[in-house]
Parts: sequence; C-alpha cells; structure tokens
Amino acid sequence: MIMSMREEAKIEQSFDLKLLGQLMRYSKKMIPIILFCVVLLVISVTADLLRPRILSTIIDGFLSPETVYVTETAAGELKISDEPTDIVIEDGQVIRANASAPLTPTQRSGLNEQRYQVIVKYALFLFTLVLLTMIANASQQYLLNYVGQKVIFTIRSDLFEKLESLPLSFHEHNPVGRLVTRMTNDLNNISELYTSVIVTGLSDIAIIGGSIAMMMSMNARLALVALGVAPFLIIATMIFRRLVREAYRNVRVKLAKINATLSENITGMKTIQIFNQEDKFIDNFRKINDEYKKASLREMRIYAIFRPLVNLIYYTSLISALVYGGFALVRGEIAVGVIVAFTLYIKQLFQPVMELAEKFNIFQSSMASIERIFLLMEEPDTILNPDSPYYPEALKGEVEFRNVSFHYQEDEPILKNISFKASPGQTIALVGATGSGKSTIMSLLTRLYDTIEGDILFDGVSMRDYDKEFIRKKIAPVLQDVFLFSGTIRDNIRLLNKDISDEEIWKAAEFVNAHHFIGKLHRGLDHRVTEGGTTLSAGERQLLSFARALVHDPDILILDEATASIDTQTEMYIQEATKKITQGRTTFVVAHRLSTIVSADQILVLHKGRIVERGNHQSLLAQEGLYYDLYRLQFEQREEVDL
Repeated sequence: MIMSMREEAKIEQSFDLKLLGQLMRYSKKMIPIILFCVVLLVISVTADLLRPRILSTIIDGFLSPETVYVTETAAGELKISDEPTDIVIEDGQVIRANASAPLTPTQRSGLNEQRYQVIVKYALFLFTLVLLTMIANASQQYLLNYVGQKVIFTIRSDLFEKLESLPLSFHEHNPVGRLVTRMTNDLNNISELYTSVIVTGLSDIAIIGGSIAMMMSMNARLALVALGVAPFLIIATMIFRRLVREAYRNVRVKLAKINATLSENITGMKTIQIFNQEDKFIDNFRKINDEYKKASLREMRIYAIFRPLVNLIYYTSLISALVYGGFALVRGEIAVGVIVAFTLYIKQLFQPVMELAEKFNIFQSSMASIERIFLLMEEPDTILNPDSPYYPEALKGEVEFRNVSFHYQEDEPILKNISFKASPGQTIALVGATGSGKSTIMSLLTRLYDTIEGDILFDGVSMRDYDKEFIRKKIAPVLQDVFLFSGTIRDNIRLLNKDISDEEIWKAAEFVNAHHFIGKLHRGLDHRVTEGGTTLSAGERQLLSFARALVHDPDILILDEATASIDTQTEMYIQEATKKITQGRTTFVVAHRLSTIVSADQILVLHKGRIVERGNHQSLLAQEGLYYDLYRLQFEQREEVDL
C-alpha cells in the first residue's frame, strides 16, 4: 500500500545502493550506450584538462620575452636554443658554444617564423580539442537523454500495467493524485538520474581530481597555496548538502499537498459552488500555498548563501595563487604560462564542486523515487489467477453463491453467509437499504474482490478456477454512476476494442434506444465527450452504458437500475432497453424502484448483510415482511407525488 507523506519523507533520508541494482534491470540493453558515454566522458575530460596546459606551453615557450642562446655547429651553422650550452656534442665531435652571441635580424626573423609555425600548430591542436569536447559533450548529452527516456518509457509502461492489474481494493485506498505522481514526477526524477548524475557526476569528479593532479605536476607549491581553502569548501559543501536535502524534501511534501488539494477542489468544484463555499476553500488553499512558498523561499535562501560562498572561496583561492605566483615570477621561480594555467584549473576545480552538491540532492531524490516506484511494483496482486485456469468458450449463465461472507475491514462484516442460485436466463433482483450489501455482491460477481469465506460458482465451477479476465469479458455491468472517458461516443461504447465495427456499435445503440439522441448530435458517433461525460445528461450516459454492455455481448448482465433522476421519456427508453438486453441472459438487478422488478424470477431482500427474504414479487408481498413494507412505502410516496 502506498505510504503516507510522513513515511515518504523518511524515505528521502534513506540511501540504498541495492535500489540501483533494481534500476539496472531496466538498463541492461542500454549498457553499451552507457559505456560509450563513459568513453566520451574520458575524451571530454582529457581535452578539458589539456587545454590550460597547452596555453601555458604556448605562452611560456613562444609568447614570453626570453633570452635566446646561439650555438655554432662544426659546419659553421648557428643553432637557436632556449638554454645556454657550454659544450655541444654533435656526431661525436665537441664544438664550441657561444652563449652570448647576439641575434642578427635574419636570425631573429627565422626565430619568429619558427615560433609562428609552432603557435599555429598548437592553436589548431587547441581548436581541435575544443571541437572534440563539444562533439563529445553533445553526443553524451543526447545519448544519456535517449537512455533515460527509453528506461523511463519501459518503467512507465510496466508501472501502468501493474496499476491496471492491481485489485480495486488497492485503488480505493490510495489517492489518485499520489499514483499520478508516481507515474510523472517520480519517473522524471529517475530520468534526471541518468542525464544529470550517473555519467556527468563521474565527469565532475574526474575534472576535480584531474585539475588537482595537473596543478601538482606543474608546480606543487603553487598548487598547495591554491588548495589551501579546500577545508572551507568541504565544510561548506557538507553543510549545504544537509540543509538543502531537508529543504528540498520539505518543498516536495508541500507541493504534493498542493497537488492533492487542487485535484480534490477541482473535482468537487460543483459542490463548492452550489454551497457557496468558494471563499473558505480559497482561504484554505492560500494557507497551503503559503506553506509551499515558505518552503521554496527557504530552499532559495540556502542556495543564495551557498553559491556566493563558493564564489568567495573560489576567488580567495584564485587571489592566493596570483599573489604567490606573482612573487615567484619576480624571483624567476615560475613562468607566466603556469600562472595562467593555474587560473583556468582553479576555475575548472570549483565549477563542478557546486554542481556535485546539487547533483547529490538529485541523487537522493532519485533514490527515494526509485524506492517508491519499486515498492509499488512489488505491491501484491490479491486477485490471482490459477496456474491452469479453466477457459470455456462461453458461460451458460448458472451462478451460485455458496455460504459467501465478506468484509472490507476486519470486525465490520458486509456479507454474512449468503447463499442463492440463479439458473441460466433468470433475472435476480437485489433489494435492501443502503449498506445492506447489494453493491458488494455485484463486485464479487466480477471478481473485483475475492470472498473471505464461501465460494461463487459459474456453471458449477469455482470462480477462482477461471481466468479472471475471461470472467470479466463474459459479465457486463450497467452501473448507476456511468463513467465516460474523454474521447468520442464511439470510443466510449467499444472501449478501445477495435475489433468492434461501427455497424455493431450502431446496431447496439439502436437496440437500446441510444440512437435517438446520438442521431441528433452534430457529429454522431464522432461527438466528443468530456471526461466523465458531463456534457451529456444522466439518461444519455445511461443509454450509452447499455450500448457499451450489449456491444461486448456478455453472457451475464449486471444492472444497477438508475431511473431515479431522469426524465420520463428517457426512463421509457431505458426500461425498453432493459427488457431487450436481458432476454436470454442471466441478469442481476440492484433495484431502487421496486415497481421495475415485479417480473424478476427471484427477489433477494438483504438486511445488514444477510438474505432475510427471497421469492418472487407476489410471494414476497403475501409474506407482508420487509419487502412488503418497502413496496408499500414506495407506493404511498408515489401516490403523494401524483397528487
């Protein structure tokens, strides 16, 4: 069962790498792509780390003013060198070296030409690195998004299939908004895990480690000066991680509360407006919205402090490196290019630190989402099919309840030792006060629930021995509260079953008298229906429900009679449709108007979960029991209305 918001908040604090193993089951086919992304990561990180080093080489080797030394070879040629040489050995011969010989204009021109050629080569190499980094990063980003979407597509499909398979009891005890959150927000969090954490997090770590290694290799003392602020950065990051995790979790809880309130208020808008309670509900929403605003502002304040603090530490590190590097430069202990490279490495070092702190938060949130989703995926299906289900071509229509007892909550029995039998083609009517168990019997018939005690048999075979999907295909309900999906009238009649033709749909509509109002609609069967069918009257929705049941050709029919709130003409259509659709089918009717079930083969009178009377209309009237009292009460009320 889905957890409460308080329990979900506790999950946000948990951390279990085993969950990643469950997630990897969905990523197996994507492993080659992920490994290729790692290769791209190595390429881009290597290129990022080489760029400052190359700039340092260009600046110190070819752009900085320096002393040039000229050496005369045995052949009388002059060689240009960066370092003074007293002895040069060439081809086994010792030649003299002139360390202070001045450069002639020709030699200076030749030197500049050499420098220019080398600078162009380095520049082209540097441009190639930049281009390579761009291509690697773009490819990596695309591939990671592709992997994330593919994995999320598979998980979302499996999760929806799981939700469709779970029993009605599960959906009755879990808010729709929370289940929708699992399908949307939580899955988006997992997608972000792929795109922002798994590989790119490794990239950030590699950049940090590589930058430190490059600085240490270039000048260890300068590196230690630049990294002197590292303890402050580590402390700040640890504090930020703890604070932002709590703040982010609080924002999510408040946002979930807003979503739940919005869903409830929009669904109940009619009731709010009828009772003129808009102001009170607005005030209530403002309080919830204010809580969310405060939680969001707290999160923003944490980021507003952390980011400038990291910038302060960054500039402290940069200034320290520049000051020490300046003194070392004056003393001739360091070159200008090294200082330039250090400024770039320090920037590369600090940029991913901030991103890693935020990515850790994403990782924590993603882990919590993974746990919530897989807890839902592991939710047990209490309505199970047998290993070898009985699968006949059709049901004859014989139904028997044998000592059936049922409860939704323990110690609150709904049905107590219910037994009756319906022969093929019979109409069984259920009568009783609200809460007597009529609707529960209908739910048990379609195996939306399983009996606690006793058994239900179809054609002498236990319901549990059948495939539950087969049972539901052979039983069609016409309910009092008809739910219509957004779409066309055609879609709502055939319920996405494309094997049902338009001709069959129209025949069913004509048979149950639904064609009268469908024909008046501008687009007929293509008329668009809003969610819940609010643009259609109660009678029109009821007629569509009859057409929906008939077009699926059921062997057993369930009718929740609903003629209490419709006009006389539509009631006549529904009564005529009822007579037609029940012919030759075993039919169970929940009776609200007793006058509509006088022809039922068997009437069961329920009271507090027990059958207290049974028989046909005449025999029950003759008993002058509970049925007689109910019938007389309705008859007297009708007489008063007629007067």
